[in-house]
Amino acid sequence: MPVTQAPPVSFDDTAVAFASKSDAELRKMYALFASMNNNTLVKTGGGLMKTALKWNLPGTKFLIKNSIFRQFCGGETIKECIPVIAELGRYGIGTILDYSVEGEGSDKSFDQTRDEILATLDLAHRSTHIPFSVFKVTGLADSALLEKIQAGKPLTPVEQASYDRAHARMDAICHRAHQYGVRVFVDAEESWFQQTIDNMAYEMMRKYNRESAIVWNTYQLYRHDRLDAIKEAHDVAKREGYFLGGKLVRGAYMEKEARVATQRGYKNPINPTKQETDALYDESLRYCVQHVDRISICAGTHNEASSKLLTQLMQEYDVQPGDQRIWFAQLYGMSDNLSYNLAHAGYNTAKYVPYGPVDAVMPYLLRRADENTAIAGQSSREFLLIQKEIRRRQGR
Repeated sequence: MPVTQAPPVSFDDTAVAFASKSDAELRKMYALFASMNNNTLVKTGGGLMKTALKWNLPGTKFLIKNSIFRQFCGGETIKECIPVIAELGRYGIGTILDYSVEGEGSDKSFDQTRDEILATLDLAHRSTHIPFSVFKVTGLADSALLEKIQAGKPLTPVEQASYDRAHARMDAICHRAHQYGVRVFVDAEESWFQQTIDNMAYEMMRKYNRESAIVWNTYQLYRHDRLDAIKEAHDVAKREGYFLGGKLVRGAYMEKEARVATQRGYKNPINPTKQETDALYDESLRYCVQHVDRISICAGTHNEASSKLLTQLMQEYDVQPGDQRIWFAQLYGMSDNLSYNLAHAGYNTAKYVPYGPVDAVMPYLLRRADENTAIAGQSSREFLLIQKEIRRRQGR
């Protein structure tokens, strides 16, 4: 049987990458990324923005909302995100609404987060442009409680009741997702309570992934044990008759993981080098595509080599670009050369679109600014692609 020829994808095609941007919008992006290429400006500017917001200085929120916030966030509310969802949808790109507000650790805040995630599912159910919802378990439960469970320590009656409420919140989200047929990501977090999160995610999969992958766990491949975790989860899913959903990312807590490992006297769970993480990520992609009959995956990555590899693996194993079991995802405001070109070639592609009040998402915005400073990697790549498209439009 002949292998299906995959559509050619070029991540250097800036005409496709920035097709949705007017000349004026492109110039605004150029100015923003140019300022983020200044390391000193990012470090001092971030501190100034936080201080100005804290003091409620006039015009601060307006300035942030119309610059860095507009680049990397969909809006302050779900309603404000609707134009962004529609705009991405016009180019065949889905939206993953990411409520980027950290809870206060109270039952009231946990309930508010649950209700917000349920609202994203309600919108996803009514929209053809929202393929996934997403949540962090620490938005629904106290992290210290999750850590205590992972450590195998007995819970007090009060703690058990608190966990039961957290479990009920997670179940409410997954039940609604299953009811609507909308997939939902369970985000990965720190290793000292990740196993508790994994166990909760797998419990939800047993319950709701009988017909297809509705609940998807997240695997941070900068951890050297995560491919083994995927293989074990696959074996259990196969044995127990449900489908495994996996979002594959490189990871988000590297410095914190190293610091805590040193403090507590155990081996750092992070791969010693980026090359080893890249190799493990790509090996995990291959394993998942080899077992796509049971595993659905989303490659949450800005890495061009891994994205290209996944298109090649799909061709090698005769998986159609539009097969709903395989997705690509990038952050809103970054790597449009990946998202728009993949979608243009017919691959399932989505953007993580964070939203929430400006002051609440400042930590997220400062992380994005930090990533886009003038160091080797993502930052200069974004800046150079914008420059290239401006020159192309000017006929140079």
